[in-house]
Amino acid sequence: MGALTALAIAALPATGQAHGVVGKRFFPATLATDDPFVSDELSLPTVSLTRTDASGDEPSSRERSISGEFSKRITPDFGISLGLEHQRSSPDGLPAVQGFGNLEVGFKYQFYRDEAREALVSVGLGWGVGGTGSKSVGADSFSTVTPTLFFGKGFGDLPSSASFLRPLALTGSLGVAMPRRASTTATSVDPDTGTAVKSAEQHPNVLQLGLAIEYSLPYLQSFVKDLGLSAPLDRMIPLVEFTLQRPLNRVTDRSMTGTVNPGVVWAGRFVQLGVEAVVPINRRSGHGVGLLAQLHFFLDDIFPRTIGRPLLEHR
Repeated sequence: MGALTALAIAALPATGQAHGVVGKRFFPATLATDDPFVSDELSLPTVSLTRTDASGDEPSSRERSISGEFSKRITPDFGISLGLEHQRSSPDGLPAVQGFGNLEVGFKYQFYRDEAREALVSVGLGWGVGGTGSKSVGADSFSTVTPTLFFGKGFGDLPSSASFLRPLALTGSLGVAMPRRASTTATSVDPDTGTAVKSAEQHPNVLQLGLAIEYSLPYLQSFVKDLGLSAPLDRMIPLVEFTLQRPLNRVTDRSMTGTVNPGVVWAGRFVQLGVEAVVPINRRSGHGVGLLAQLHFFLDDIFPRTIGRPLLEHR
């Protein structure tokens, strides 16, 4: 076991600040929820396939999105990210519509890190830049800002009596999306009378919750018990993600929506592959089981001396 542990530690990135490493714990980049790390990474592409039910005058629809996100450390503890998503909606019985959503800009600061307890906490601010996307896919003309708290915790510090729980880890986020416009007014023409009709759409603040439960087979193999797992199992991390949203004001229906995403991540030294099912928690959240898949690059390991290092490093 000692030799195996030494090999496992040698396989970790050279710097403790690199992608998702706290103490002996490697946290994978999650697909549906944002992880708490500040790092140099590229997610390209992330592909989502889902289906929505008919609602009111809106028919049921098949939704497909392809997105990418680039994250860059300014300092070892502060980073920014840029994300863009191309959406395609195919309503039943109607022509498909497609276009880009609004540009997403993120800022994140990691202020707590405990190597022994495999724990860290970060704060962030997301900015959906209004007017940068296509109206055909519902991109808002106004911006939305989302202050968020992020956390990660591995359970490698559990006692030996609970050794097989040590590979468990949690990451999560808690934020509130706050649109910069409380409501918008739209004008349409009544086909029977030909008169203009105005209608107001409310834009509530929305509570956003994310949680990922992970069980690391590499951690189990290296630091708990060598089960003799071979490739590709020795680098797999099964996980379940939960994404939940709830309007907080300005609307009468404030019920929770979201998805449960069981899946698995394969994490190499330079790239990560992940795939998850997307299961709506209720009918308002969608219809049927969707698919989420991602190819993720660890730029801090691929280019450790150039674009994979912080722009400003502590001296």
